[in-house]
Amino acid sequence: MAAFDSLKISEEFLQTLPKRVRDVLERRFGIGKSKERKTLEAIGAAYGITRERVRQIEAHGLKKLRAHEFMKEKRDVFESLKSELSKRGGIAEEENFLTTLAASPAEKNHLRFLLTLAEDFKRHKEDEEFRPRWSVDDKSATACRDTLRVLHKELEGREPLEVRELKAKLASLALNNLGAALPDEALDSWLLISKLIAANKLGGWGLAASPHISPRGVRDLAYLVMKRHGSPLHFSEVAQTIKKTLGEEAHVQTVHNELIKDGRFVLVGRGLYALKEWGYQPGTVKEVIRNILTAGGPLPKDKLIEKVLKERHVKTATILINLQDKKLFGTLEDGRISLV
Repeated sequence: MAAFDSLKISEEFLQTLPKRVRDVLERRFGIGKSKERKTLEAIGAAYGITRERVRQIEAHGLKKLRAHEFMKEKRDVFESLKSELSKRGGIAEEENFLTTLAASPAEKNHLRFLLTLAEDFKRHKEDEEFRPRWSVDDKSATACRDTLRVLHKELEGREPLEVRELKAKLASLALNNLGAALPDEALDSWLLISKLIAANKLGGWGLAASPHISPRGVRDLAYLVMKRHGSPLHFSEVAQTIKKTLGEEAHVQTVHNELIKDGRFVLVGRGLYALKEWGYQPGTVKEVIRNILTAGGPLPKDKLIEKVLKERHVKTATILINLQDKKLFGTLEDGRISLV
């Protein structure tokens, strides 16, 4: 919360202005009599003047205030704001920064007005990569931008990271660009600036566009819960886990139908699915046996069964039945099973 009364200070500044100039600034920033921020067009329509004329009046009013003796008298106010930004690594996402300092929603507009008055601060507009933000200097803004861009690239194609891993990576990159170590509060602040980085419902961090972070359907939801579980699950358990952990509806039959069609999943038993990345290979039990023998050559029956059971959650009897296919499998003189 701000250590000063921003509403009172704003009023003191505004009282020094002519009525129309004051009114324009109040409407633009949503302060004083105006409770909402207005566009140049809206203000121009109210006065019957062009948006460019409104912009000129606004610029004139801010210039007049910046030259007023109040700027020196209230230096401690601006130093306080600068200190808050500095704690956040010299730059902070606008909405979060103002919300953190403001005692009420209305006070956010007054703080924004004071930040605009002081030429020590710079507002950076929102773009495709970053949210609107305020910085204390160009060095901090440039270091933050460059650091986050490198982080964006390093997260491409990566599995979700725990927040401590993400912060450690960000801290290392920031140290190279800024030349100074960032405290934890600053790391949090910088992460909020990026529009490309987000967390999923399981607490994993990565690129917001990744299906691991922003699941696009049942298949992605299933992947997330199975990845977290770490071992095969029945499709009905997958549906239940999606609802329990992610709060998303998933019909049992829909889950089954989607898992069958997605190459990331392997049916390893009756209704039991595993992730292919765990080392499971797709195919029937018979195809699994053939693949094992193709890769390793003839094997004793017990060793072969052991290997198949690592690939498929089936009964031993099911494996023995499949081995009876004499067109595919045979038994050597030493008892080992081989391909025909």
